[in-house]
Amino acid sequence: MSLYKQLTDKPWERKGILGGLNPEGAFESPPERVALGFFLVIASVIFSLLGVSYVIRMSLPDWEPLADPSQLWLNTGLLFISSVLFQWARNTAKAGKQKNLITAFVGGGVFALLFIMGQMLTWDSLQEAGYLVTSNPANSFFYLLTGLHIAHLLGGLWVWSKASIRLLSGSKPEDVSLSIELCTLYWHFLLIIWLVMFAILSNT
Repeated sequence: MSLYKQLTDKPWERKGILGGLNPEGAFESPPERVALGFFLVIASVIFSLLGVSYVIRMSLPDWEPLADPSQLWLNTGLLFISSVLFQWARNTAKAGKQKNLITAFVGGGVFALLFIMGQMLTWDSLQEAGYLVTSNPANSFFYLLTGLHIAHLLGGLWVWSKASIRLLSGSKPEDVSLSIELCTLYWHFLLIIWLVMFAILSNT
């Protein structure tokens, strides 16, 4: 079932247990997947509103464009590799294979951590160059957008760490396949968000 159909479904129209019918859930997908769908919609709205605010705010005369740190290109590559590794882990788990599953899934999280470290190094270099948070609105928006993106990544890494512990403890691929799938979808979402943000920041 598509994500749109899940989110626009009307579970209150479902019938209860009548005439010996078996109980059925409000949604056909697992509750974790439905919850992630709702969260992605909310996060999309938040980032969209911030993006619109960014474009509107930059038209005012006190806006001074921020220099494009070259470190951001490397950071983008790290997040892309992280997303690719998660997709590899998802495909491996879906096929029920154990080989390379731990390497792919744990590696995806490690590269996400490297991305966060790279972003923090970028912050340090910008501050040393005099691009402080309060210097001008462009700086404030940069730190706000990148910081909010990092916060979403940290939330995903918490789920990733729990699934990684289960994998390292010897869980079978089918036991953690849902966690791996949800992490993969979440990372693809955050990669798309970052690419859009990076394009806006680089061209303004």
